[in-house]
Amino acid sequence: MQHRAVNDFTIRVATVNGSGSQSSNLVLTNAIFRLGIPVAPKNVFPSNIEGLPTWFDVRVSAKGYQCRTREVDILVALNAATWRTDIASIKPGGVVIHEAAYPVAGETLRDDITYYAVPFNELAKAHIESGALRKYLLNMIYVGVVATLLDIDAPTIEAAIGTQFRSKPAAVATNMQAVVLGMDYAREHLTKRDPYRLEPMSGKTDGTLFMDGNRAAALGCVMGGCTVAAWYPITPSSSLCESFIALADRYRTDPATGERRAAIIQAEDELAAIGMVLGATWAGARAMTSTSGPGISLMAEYVGYGYYAELPAVIFDVQRAGPSTGLPTRTMQGDVAFAYTLSHGDTKHIVLLPATVREAYDCAMDAFDLADRFQTPVFVLSDLDLGMNAWMTQPLPYPEKPFDRGKVLGAEDLNKVQSWGRYRDIDHDGIAYRTLPGTNHPNAGFFTRGTGHDEEARYSELPDVWLRNLDRLVRKHDTARTYVPAPVVEESGQSAGIIAYGTTHHAVLEARDILHEKGIDVDYLRLRALPFSAELASFIARHERVYVIEQNRDGQLYGILRQELPTHLLAKLHSVRHYNGVPIDAYAVVDPLLAAERAPAVAAE
Repeated sequence: MQHRAVNDFTIRVATVNGSGSQSSNLVLTNAIFRLGIPVAPKNVFPSNIEGLPTWFDVRVSAKGYQCRTREVDILVALNAATWRTDIASIKPGGVVIHEAAYPVAGETLRDDITYYAVPFNELAKAHIESGALRKYLLNMIYVGVVATLLDIDAPTIEAAIGTQFRSKPAAVATNMQAVVLGMDYAREHLTKRDPYRLEPMSGKTDGTLFMDGNRAAALGCVMGGCTVAAWYPITPSSSLCESFIALADRYRTDPATGERRAAIIQAEDELAAIGMVLGATWAGARAMTSTSGPGISLMAEYVGYGYYAELPAVIFDVQRAGPSTGLPTRTMQGDVAFAYTLSHGDTKHIVLLPATVREAYDCAMDAFDLADRFQTPVFVLSDLDLGMNAWMTQPLPYPEKPFDRGKVLGAEDLNKVQSWGRYRDIDHDGIAYRTLPGTNHPNAGFFTRGTGHDEEARYSELPDVWLRNLDRLVRKHDTARTYVPAPVVEESGQSAGIIAYGTTHHAVLEARDILHEKGIDVDYLRLRALPFSAELASFIARHERVYVIEQNRDGQLYGILRQELPTHLLAKLHSVRHYNGVPIDAYAVVDPLLAAERAPAVAAE
């Protein structure tokens, strides 16, 4: 037998979409988590309802790494259509638990892996009477087999099933029966011949829970004072508004009267949705929409209107790999440049870049404050990996700071000034004062167009007026640099540095450890927002080489950096990109950095 591989491997489950495998995969994930072992689930699913292949990776990492890994150690093969390609994906020395009817000879024969044949279909037919339930419960049989081979006890599995089916407690016993079926078969017919083990740990998962980024963002909307949501369903953002609806039903409903204190509208399209959001914020509400790249395409003109009319709005863009004819259920950081300058003419928006569940929550609250403070649309750019996958996280704290509504003049404020102009920059920070409809004061009202207005909100198309307005908006954008979340910097005086953002962060954490083991140390700046703060240029100036890591083909952040940084810093930048649609792994960072950082030494020899 090989050396023991304890609490450090990846399990891949290969099934078909619509087979109910998601529940069994999450039961396995939760059971491992209950042993105190850090675990990171990654769902790779097709963009159809039923029938196409789907894969679910469960990464077990004693060190707590949360990014995807390229290597598959244990494969559960339950899809005949992908059997040949799935078995080829297993690392040498790995394990395959497969339907016994699948061939293990001929072209698919590998003598460097361990096979465990299980007659899943026969077991299901013989022991599960209900034909309607059989295909779903068959997946629970695999949970029982895996649990036995990895030493997960029955009570732990049963507790995980209870968590998965907490809204359907009657289903717990039925699912556990299928698990026991797999456990019994494994004990009676399978002899352990592989090195993979699970051993309970302590101190690694204490106080943590599982949550996906979309739900965390929805909770942040509630805590951030959002009372209006307008949206149109689109993968992978739909669960954000669905979660907000559920939370609003619970927390935005008067318990005494039953009155609902939130307006949630499923619009006819994304264009209508953003129009409703801007109308609501003009009236004084905090409002948001959630969408993905194709949705913000439709919102372009309205977002520009919000930028020039200076109306708050919060837009969650849960990024994916392409439009509906592309890869809508794959992940990417492909909207960064698009969102930053969305609309026509000269526009630059505030963009927040959460990397964790906690930041999805915090950024949601921050976005409403920033939208009000700067009277402008604010984007929160998540992605499918963060939005739809479950992540280990500490409980989300209750907010302590009050809302920042920005420069809003009430009736008492208007009594103290002789006159005010809606777009007049009194404080020289680019931010004008505004009033809200219904303010009880004769000077509170104003009328404006989206773009053609002067400082007093009067219609104008004069060149000098337009120039002054554009310059003021630039000042406002520059002021935002000191308000947006600052970069997180980990620095120890190395000659090379990394810049990354969003979920790429998790691959960078592991990559830095691997690089350290190979004798290469790099500093790290994690960008959390656009526009750039002064710390970014300072970080680049202190390093000889800076690698910009991102998940898109064209190096979009790299391009923005080259547009906005001083010329003398540009030669230090190097673009590293990952864009195959699956979440980035550590070696997508390690391999190019090894090649680049070792090249000067080789050349010197």
